[in-house]
Amino acid sequence: METTYDIIIPADPLKRVIGQEEAINLASIAASQHRHLLLVGPPGTGKSMIAQALALHLPHPTEEIRVVDNPENPERPLVQVMPREEVYKEVEEKESAEGELIDPKTAPVNVAERLGYKCMNCGTYSSPKERFCPKCARSKSTAVAQSTNNPFGDLLGGIMEVTMGQISANERVTTTRKRFGKEEVVVYQCAGEMIEILDQKALEKRREIEKLGPSKTVVPLERTPFILATGASVTELLGDVRHDPYGAHPTLGTPPFERVVAGSIHEAHQGVLFIDELPHLGHLQRFILTAMQERRFPITGRNPQSAGASVRVDNVPCNFIFVGACNIQDLEHVLSPLRSRIIGSGYEVLVEVTMPDHELNQAKLAQFTAQEIAMDGRIPQANREAVEAVIEEAKRRAQVIDGVEKGLTLRLRELGGLIRTAGDIAIMQEANIIDSKHIRHALKRSKTIEEQIKEKYGSYQRGVASDMTGAQKHASPYHYWNTDFFDDKTGYE
Repeated sequence: METTYDIIIPADPLKRVIGQEEAINLASIAASQHRHLLLVGPPGTGKSMIAQALALHLPHPTEEIRVVDNPENPERPLVQVMPREEVYKEVEEKESAEGELIDPKTAPVNVAERLGYKCMNCGTYSSPKERFCPKCARSKSTAVAQSTNNPFGDLLGGIMEVTMGQISANERVTTTRKRFGKEEVVVYQCAGEMIEILDQKALEKRREIEKLGPSKTVVPLERTPFILATGASVTELLGDVRHDPYGAHPTLGTPPFERVVAGSIHEAHQGVLFIDELPHLGHLQRFILTAMQERRFPITGRNPQSAGASVRVDNVPCNFIFVGACNIQDLEHVLSPLRSRIIGSGYEVLVEVTMPDHELNQAKLAQFTAQEIAMDGRIPQANREAVEAVIEEAKRRAQVIDGVEKGLTLRLRELGGLIRTAGDIAIMQEANIIDSKHIRHALKRSKTIEEQIKEKYGSYQRGVASDMTGAQKHASPYHYWNTDFFDDKTGYE
């Protein structure tokens, strides 16, 4: 290679994960066999990337989930699972129920006037959203014009302008027409700046569609198979029923089924539910366990003060592959029953933090460099010397951080930050390529704040001591407990 432009980036996202062969193999098995995964290891080692790549190896979802109105018990909406074929068939039927769009000027004059396209005073055509003609500034509504002959025309005209003007924008005009020598019933209705004509076939299709019970799609067929639920709240994770200030009043309110909102566990149906920092969910892990076991989970109103508190939708499908991730020190906070479920129907993987230093793995780090540059999209390519400098830094970090001789680090998030910093430096210097000097410069700039404090003050405690005022020192006994300068505990006591 001369530059990273010469490196071929694999199309398979699993092959873009560097140094995690065992985790990649298990992710491939999980995708084909519908198994769960728990990835354990430090940040920046590719756990999230493995989960996303696993999702891309799954087939496209084949089911759409809908919530259907239950007339007999509106507070208990029903669930309808629509296979892909039926969804496509329904889309075709709806398309066949769509009418023909025509220009308002080609429509019958009385139709254009009643729908609000044509001014009955001067004959000017304009948008039905405009109640007043832009040419003569008079109302386009026939009812308003007739009210001018009334002695109370000024009063009635103002009222009619508001009410009839709004009605005319949504009015449907039913009439007849002759086509191919036959007379048929047609409906003209507003369609934005155009007029839609519904013939008898389209009307019949619409009547068939209207006979079906009203429903709401909560999990569409065309969706991403990867759902990230890290740090999700209880309603985001499990779903909810929105509040209705009108209490689901039949006229003013919103029906209960319309207010149902799916949670992440339902949106991940036939896909992957990924939760990083799994222990931070706390007691919500139990709900994930239940969803994994039953593969169904109800959606209920979770705010007792909400109008949706009494609404419940049972048996909502949530058949997903669960991928959890956490650090080693947080492993004890993952619920034992959840780990048991993962082990019983999946795998636990301790991700690698280093890989052996040989030619093949050095080539993988070169591939990683090319991937980071391509993903960033704002920095130039790197030459061979720059890639070699990145590899040398990977060797140093494996030795310093993990104590591994002749190894390469797999803490790649920080290494990616080094590459981006070097690219930014190259851009600022108006260089067309990232060179080894940019990498060396980036190494000085990309030091952590702890390293900068130690370099400047000698230790973290000395840095804290120099940064605090005298008042802060006297007000904070914790400071005396941690300084190197005081051996007694009187300040803390």
